[in-house]
Amino acid sequence: MPSNRSAVAQVTLGLERLLSDRLDLVRGARVGLVCNQATVDHGLRHAADLLHAHSGIRLTTLFGPQHGIRGDVQDNMVETAHATDGQTGLPVYSLYSETREPTEAMLRDVDVMVVDLQDVGCRIYTFVYTMANCMRAARRLGKRVVVCDRPNPIAGKAVEGNVLEPAFASFVGQYPIPTRHGMTSGELARLFNSAFGIGCELEVLAMEGWTRASWMDETDAPWVMPSPNMPTLDAATVFPGTVHLEGTQMSEGRGTTRPFELVGAPYIDAEEYGRRLNAFDLPGVYFRPTVFQPTFQKHAGRSCGGVQIHVTDRERFRPVKAGVAIVKTAYDMYTDQFRWKEPPYEYVFDKNPFDVIAGTSTLREAIEKGLSLDEIERSWQAGLEAFGRAREAHLLY
Repeated sequence: MPSNRSAVAQVTLGLERLLSDRLDLVRGARVGLVCNQATVDHGLRHAADLLHAHSGIRLTTLFGPQHGIRGDVQDNMVETAHATDGQTGLPVYSLYSETREPTEAMLRDVDVMVVDLQDVGCRIYTFVYTMANCMRAARRLGKRVVVCDRPNPIAGKAVEGNVLEPAFASFVGQYPIPTRHGMTSGELARLFNSAFGIGCELEVLAMEGWTRASWMDETDAPWVMPSPNMPTLDAATVFPGTVHLEGTQMSEGRGTTRPFELVGAPYIDAEEYGRRLNAFDLPGVYFRPTVFQPTFQKHAGRSCGGVQIHVTDRERFRPVKAGVAIVKTAYDMYTDQFRWKEPPYEYVFDKNPFDVIAGTSTLREAIEKGLSLDEIERSWQAGLEAFGRAREAHLLY
């Protein structure tokens, strides 16, 4: 994917600011760290190891989101057990277990929670809701929260997709924000805390050197895959669109070396499907017909016809519209074979999984009714305008 980048921006991460000049936020306090394998500094050193070794920090407890604190759980929607961290010897409480919110017992030895998780710029990603759940627990139990900010890897300018409806709130979408929100995790923390009423004692450590127009590869910030099926910036770029396939029986490319970039199903004719998608003439993307065979998850061991999404101009590319086109075209071409995924999905048992992902039933209903891609896109605009006004007050960059 062409990046068209000039000089690489030098970015100081929130974690690095905490360790260099904001120790006052944790000095004398018992610290609980919410982290995963992507919680590293520029030297790729894990935050748990850094805080544990620091003479001025009393790290007592670790909290892990989906996939664990060091990224050991590959599969999606598989809970992680509580454990003891092999590197630091500290207790690790899983927040993707029988609970998604820290309990009073888990926070017994914690005065301040430091949250440092790499988001990917899409509403449909659990880490920012783990952050929100920690903020709620902190408010309830009188703890403080420090969020160490990191770049939005797909930049922080474009905003796209429908705004979630509260009736469809879940662990992959707790608040009324659009599919591609154009914010960092620190900015989202401010939005959740103020606009959506969490009201905890919050401090966000902003980065230095990051700008809204910066993609991850236009900075020197380290990339460690934030979840096992988010291996590259290319995957993150298309994810706000192709994540919708998790709500269908089509493969979103899990079990291949290009998750979220390869999409398809056994019944799809790759050449005709690619031709139909390219006929939309969507900006900044080419749908290359291909056949692939997932090694695990949907259609494991079976040949799937479909496309690989090649982003040719990421500034013009609109991933959510492209993702809707992918689902709509498969539905239109193969109505008799296409299937929506059956519940449950991410702890929701009473709603269509596609609706849970989309944050609305309107998108699925529009596809089933045969509405045009442009009609669907136009339906998002009022919500995006309202979100834009709420978003503005919480931006840091």
